[in-house]
Amino acid sequence: MSILLSVQKLGQQIWLDNLSRSLVQSGELAQFLQKGVSGVTSNPAIFQKAFSGDELYLPEIESLKKQGLGAKEIYETLAIADVQAACDVMRPEYDRTQGKTGFVSLEVSPELSRDAAGTIAEAQRLHAAINRPNVMIKVPATNEGLVALTELVASGICVNLTLLFSRTQTVKAYEAYVAGLQKRLEGKQDVSHIQVVASFFISRVDGALDATLPEHLQGKIAIALAKAAYHDWQQFFATPEFSALAAQGANKVSLLWASTGVKNPAYPDTLYVDSLIGEHTVNTVPDATLKAFMEHGTAASTLTVETEQALAHIAEAEKLGIGFETLATRLQDDGLKQFEEAFEKLLSPLN
Repeated sequence: MSILLSVQKLGQQIWLDNLSRSLVQSGELAQFLQKGVSGVTSNPAIFQKAFSGDELYLPEIESLKKQGLGAKEIYETLAIADVQAACDVMRPEYDRTQGKTGFVSLEVSPELSRDAAGTIAEAQRLHAAINRPNVMIKVPATNEGLVALTELVASGICVNLTLLFSRTQTVKAYEAYVAGLQKRLEGKQDVSHIQVVASFFISRVDGALDATLPEHLQGKIAIALAKAAYHDWQQFFATPEFSALAAQGANKVSLLWASTGVKNPAYPDTLYVDSLIGEHTVNTVPDATLKAFMEHGTAASTLTVETEQALAHIAEAEKLGIGFETLATRLQDDGLKQFEEAFEKLLSPLN
């Protein structure tokens, strides 16, 4: 049995954090599916890299330019086609699990991150254009994004809420999801098909903190925060209030670990996969990390191990002056800026 299938048995989905035309057309994505990959995530930086490095796009880009399409229209045409193709590859997984896995994520335009109404409109438009049951629309977890999450869930759309960096941000995401479920149920509409993942970013936390921490805490805080966030998740979705929603068909949000490629070469290359395996979670990994994990990773339930020690690490960091909510706001702002820059870089050659 492949290690990815072993991880599935432990309750975690492994998704691929990459998408390109070559990945799909070469059959490589289908091969990953057979080995146990059960979803795909994309973002503006991933598409920017794909468009600039994959020759399969060139004929269509030239054709669309000749038709007079603008840069954003060309981007959307290409991205929608890629997501549709990836959804079709993943569809057997979606069907096999009765809609629990097999999703492909496409992000709304980064320029809408502070625009709730614009995010809702674009998410609904992209969802309709892709027209696949296993598409997730990715929305940043700004205050405006949380408003959008509620409305999108109420309209029956599956969402990947991204750029979460703290426990408080993540619990707010659960609350926004529940508000959407309640709104939909008030309209007597089905909620059983709605899946939402909350993408909690890992390596960027250690990247931001390690230089300020004593050696014994370096490389430990991101994993500690993830374990604490999972503890919060267990408590939130065990309440009588959510149990009442579950009785009407509602699904729990899945915590998704993102940014799980190590940034520090001193750390094991599978650190943020090996350490975060647990039930009802997802880990979306870049190609290099996926291949490393398949070669020498360890499939074991680790997410609920040493939770007390994780909480102690967080408390110690706080005593040293680390403000986790301030850090989370800064990292989210940095992430939004990075996606905006990647989006501009992506659009530039399409003009």
